[in-house]
Amino acid sequence: MASKKFTRRDALKTGAAALALPTFVPGAALGLNGAAPPSETVRVGLIGCGGRSRGLIPEGADVKGFNVVAACDCLKKRAEDHAAALSGGAKWGVYEDFRKMIEQEKLDAVMVETTTHARAWITILAMQMGVDVYIEKPISLTVAEGRAMVDAARAYDCVTQVGTQQRSMPINNWASDLVKNGAIGKIKTVLAPNFIGPFHWTGATQHQSAAPGEPWWNVWTNQAELRPYSEALHQGWARWWDYDSGGLCFGVTGWGAHSYDQINRALGTDDTGPVEVILEEAVADRDSGKFAPSESVGGVAPGATGDIDTGADYYSMAKLSGPRAKVKMRFANGTEVRLHLDGDRGPGLGAIFVGDEGKIEINRNKIASNPKELTRSPDNPGPNRRSESAYHIENWIECIKSRQRCNADIEIGQRSSTLCILVNIARDVGRVGETLRWDPAAERFTNCDEGNLMLSRPRRKGFELPSIG
Repeated sequence: MASKKFTRRDALKTGAAALALPTFVPGAALGLNGAAPPSETVRVGLIGCGGRSRGLIPEGADVKGFNVVAACDCLKKRAEDHAAALSGGAKWGVYEDFRKMIEQEKLDAVMVETTTHARAWITILAMQMGVDVYIEKPISLTVAEGRAMVDAARAYDCVTQVGTQQRSMPINNWASDLVKNGAIGKIKTVLAPNFIGPFHWTGATQHQSAAPGEPWWNVWTNQAELRPYSEALHQGWARWWDYDSGGLCFGVTGWGAHSYDQINRALGTDDTGPVEVILEEAVADRDSGKFAPSESVGGVAPGATGDIDTGADYYSMAKLSGPRAKVKMRFANGTEVRLHLDGDRGPGLGAIFVGDEGKIEINRNKIASNPKELTRSPDNPGPNRRSESAYHIENWIECIKSRQRCNADIEIGQRSSTLCILVNIARDVGRVGETLRWDPAAERFTNCDEGNLMLSRPRRKGFELPSIG
């Protein structure tokens, strides 16, 4: 596979311009009428055909040089249904083993849209087979396996894009640069949502149906304990600690991976992390918000940052209940991040940055400020003019050709996922009011052995992470 990998990469970088083309070559081969010529088209396969994949691919429909040619799911019928439902999908190859798909389809790249607990194993194996990877967020279930994914990407020279698409939205990057470049002075405090964490699976209290007796369930279970088949697991995996870190909407990794990544982007902390993590109250099942528009949240009055409430579009999705507790983090430069906000007000997919000269609120595709003039500048690019993931997929395709790192390179994804995991660990350790000291270079606690035990997990035989060499 390695020889195929570098041959295809060289062809993509060289492009059609380097070829002496005869005058009778058909227009499609030259890339006329808006199409990319075959030598510049990235052949992509999908791994995982659930809801996220079904939404993501249509969003990238206008990206030139991006051609999905195959789909894979351990439950093959899902891949077949996915292909049948999308324009052009009838021509796709359909597989239940992603390794066969990569080999037989001679792919350049794959999009890993699987469950979180299977993501690291699949991603590293795909990297070893010589393809570039778009990875759904969070990139991993644990800090340790996320670091292994970064190591693999560097060892195999893979171009990686993590699915935190706000990284490629013009208005989000513009506002992030305002914060990073001092438009509101030194950042003292960041206010962000207090997201709902995962639930712990207790089989005795969950309805379980008979095991299907098919090998796909073993593959789907991946690193986790092999339990009897349950629809609550299969369809609701994002709720449970063994499979995700709170993947519901307004969950720690469901929305938190976006919100906390937005914090890193604006603070310029893409390659580091906090040095302190403090649990401020006992964990309890709490509503995600009162959903009363007249009330303030987290000490921030509605509209305090400017013209609009940037979270309004997400109210109907955020009214949930689950394990929550306020957490505070401090970075080495003294900036304090308070994970306090409820889901009924404020930036559900972003944060409020409080400087000594003003405030800027950044949510997905929406910003506000105080003073208001900050975000009314004529160079503000304004709301998205394309689907929200198109910019992100386009950046990935461009970087596959140039071999540059993407807007949401895997190291960036590792750091934002780690913030989510630290929230869950602090809550699970349960030391209210104590300062857990985090070493972002070593990615370990220096005063919490119990927390360090949660940075990795035992993996079931047959689904160990591949050795990287």
